[in-house]
Amino acid sequence: MYYPFSWLKNLLRICGFYVIVILVGLYFDALAVAIAFGSTWLLGFYSWHMYRFNRWVWHSKKMTPPKATGFWEHVYEGVYYIQRRNRRKRKELTRMVKRFREGSEALPDATVVVDSNACIVWCNRLARIELGLRWPQDSGRRVDNLIRHPKFIEYFHSGKYDYPVEVPSPSNVQKIFEYRIMPYGEKHLLLIARDVTRLTQLEQMRKDFVANVSHELRTPLTVLNGYLEMLPSTENVPPAFMKKAFNEMRSQSERMQNLVEELLVLSRIEASSERVFEKSVNVPQMLAAIQVEANTLNKDKNHQIIFDIDTSLRVYGIETELRSAFSNLIFNAINYTPAPGIIHVTWNKQNEQAHFSVKDNGEGIPEKHLNRLTERFYRVDKARSRKTGGSGLGLSIVKHVLTHHNSKLDIISEMGVGSEFSFSFSSELSVQSSATGALEKQL
Repeated sequence: MYYPFSWLKNLLRICGFYVIVILVGLYFDALAVAIAFGSTWLLGFYSWHMYRFNRWVWHSKKMTPPKATGFWEHVYEGVYYIQRRNRRKRKELTRMVKRFREGSEALPDATVVVDSNACIVWCNRLARIELGLRWPQDSGRRVDNLIRHPKFIEYFHSGKYDYPVEVPSPSNVQKIFEYRIMPYGEKHLLLIARDVTRLTQLEQMRKDFVANVSHELRTPLTVLNGYLEMLPSTENVPPAFMKKAFNEMRSQSERMQNLVEELLVLSRIEASSERVFEKSVNVPQMLAAIQVEANTLNKDKNHQIIFDIDTSLRVYGIETELRSAFSNLIFNAINYTPAPGIIHVTWNKQNEQAHFSVKDNGEGIPEKHLNRLTERFYRVDKARSRKTGGSGLGLSIVKHVLTHHNSKLDIISEMGVGSEFSFSFSSELSVQSSATGALEKQL
């Protein structure tokens, strides 16, 4: 409780002390000695309390002040009161900062706070995933040294932030981000990056879809129309010819159905607005289900398929998309590896990243084709693709899934030795199963 300090009361105490000293000096007929002794004692008394005060303020770990009376009791209580008030303010400030960070983490955009020197003060988790920032390692580093695109640097230093600028993501050049900067506070900047890849790709997606479908459906439709036009006007058709015609028509119709289904999958992935960091995916369980399907597909091929899976390693992502990527790579290895072959599927942690690879000992792929394998409908050997029922969309689906998850497909192939298809997820998306629950609670 606060008590107002009385200077009069303190002065009366000092005067009363000297009155006693003077009376004692007069009694022993040593007034000067008594005053000197009393002043020395009073000076020592105050010096001792100053020493105690200094020890308590600078060195003591105790919050409560030492015991004292009079003037020093008031001083101790005053400092103790200020400490408690500041402690309450710090707690309130900590709660406010925590609420601010929780709110920023919930934003659907990457958010970075930058000071007047362009140094990063804070960033949310989405900024670490989408912009490749590391926290707290990048705290204090200049943002224009981490996002090096010339267009962004020009926009950042221009000081004209009325309109946003669209720049590829520094961690994934396949993604386009709209950067917007808003000054706030005392010479601070709020940088917000929004993924606008879907908007910029919609028109191109429409054009590609129409062109690809019209091209790929032309061949099976031509086959079907040819047989359908010929059969009614043909008399005494041999059974062998009829059987061949129906088998070919069924084969082409199945091809068209598979093609449409894969185009729909690809379009759904490209148009997806789901956020990859909201849910963890049990990849080992998914690969176990794919292994059962692979063994069924492998009955005629008789390949030796080896699954080396880290059962504790999961990732944040979209389960349906990841399943398409994993299964496409594994099934491609089974379909295109000459029987009997060896296929090695690996899922483990490498350099703090979740790593997946499919390695086979097949014929290999010529180097000139490697850069185009993920293009839609691109085939190394069209005759072999028709034989295996391939549509040329599998690796394109894999590419778009990985782009959505800030990763890319790495292809290593040597003729006569085999091929390896692999990709990795960043440490921000990979997580051991024992820590999954704790991380999900932070989102």
